[in-house]
Amino acid sequence: MSETPERLPNQNQLIFPTSSSSITETINGSHRFVIRGYSLAKGMGIGKHIASEDFTVGGFKWAIYFYPDGKNPEDNSTYVSAFIALASEGTDVRALFELTLVDQSGKGKHKVHSHFDRSLESGYTLKYLKYRGSMWGYKRFFRRSMLESSDYLKDDCLKINCTVGVVVSAIDCSRLHSIQVPDTDIGTHFGMMLENTEGSDIIFNVAGEKFQAHKLVLAARSPIFQSEFFALDSDELEIMVSDMEPKVFKAMLHFIYRDTLVEDEPIASSSCSAPLVTDTLTVKLLEAADRYDLGRLRQMCESHLCKDISVNSVAQILALADRYHAAELKAVCLRFAAENLAAVMRSDGFEYLKENCPVLQSEILKTVAGCDEDCNSAGGKSRSVWAQLSEGGGDATSRRVSYSGLGVSLSPSWANYI
Repeated sequence: MSETPERLPNQNQLIFPTSSSSITETINGSHRFVIRGYSLAKGMGIGKHIASEDFTVGGFKWAIYFYPDGKNPEDNSTYVSAFIALASEGTDVRALFELTLVDQSGKGKHKVHSHFDRSLESGYTLKYLKYRGSMWGYKRFFRRSMLESSDYLKDDCLKINCTVGVVVSAIDCSRLHSIQVPDTDIGTHFGMMLENTEGSDIIFNVAGEKFQAHKLVLAARSPIFQSEFFALDSDELEIMVSDMEPKVFKAMLHFIYRDTLVEDEPIASSSCSAPLVTDTLTVKLLEAADRYDLGRLRQMCESHLCKDISVNSVAQILALADRYHAAELKAVCLRFAAENLAAVMRSDGFEYLKENCPVLQSEILKTVAGCDEDCNSAGGKSRSVWAQLSEGGGDATSRRVSYSGLGVSLSPSWANYI
């Protein structure tokens, strides 16, 4: 919106005043760092730290450094230390920080060290980080003896929350008035079509339970449905669906119409123990996505299952990913299994792969070879995968046996499993 023009004195020329404004604000982001096996980390040495995964705030990468034996030699391991470090290149990065040690008793008595509530104090200046590796934090974050008898440590686990506020300044060139466009609600409208069944022209019979739907909607989302409805000129009003549970089919329809996943929960379990990965709705939907060629649903299930990967579950998830053509999930599983090979080899899931999926074992081996090449190219900064095996007993490096067809050599401890 333009300003009202002014007329210069004694002249006919009009001038149009302009204006601008500078806005300085913080771009905030948070990260939770969970430290499991605290008691095992003790004794690693003064000045040595455990680092979180890098996280991005304000266009810069950051990491949390935790020193179980402290950072200051003069304290003689009396305190644990915690710092936030700039993990990418930066020049005069100005930021506010907050480190919180989480109270795990549920009482909410967290230990908070914050810059945010001090930013307006007289004489207070923002922290400048001038280069990669610059840090802010506390050498005496918490007295170690008190920490180990507190509610901050539970099941040998610590949780540290970190918030970074990167200070940025910019010229606001936006108009004085603007119109905000709300988020899309097309999924809500299509979801209502599914719920009230108005205009439905197809019925699915799934194990005796019937679902009404719309051919055009299903055909637009799935090439399989499109082929079934139109390429074959099918006038069938009711279709029988075999080998799928009604709950799974209903969840698939929810995705087709709303483009979202329903909340995951176990399908059914005959035992009282924790459900297997295969018992979850997400896995059943992954199978449905493969069956009906629903690429986006497959990716959403892959993303969900990726969060459940662990030493005990990776073999099982790897087999599922291979079976249902979940390429990205399979690649993550292979990499995780290769990087944690010694522990994975001792899991029940590995025995399952050994008996049922020998080809996947071979693919793990190829990934192991790639991990070792990455380790060597990194100048030895990362531990070799074979070093993990040798730590578990046996000489994994002095004697190697050939595994034909793969172009890699194996330590005796690994070869025994093939």
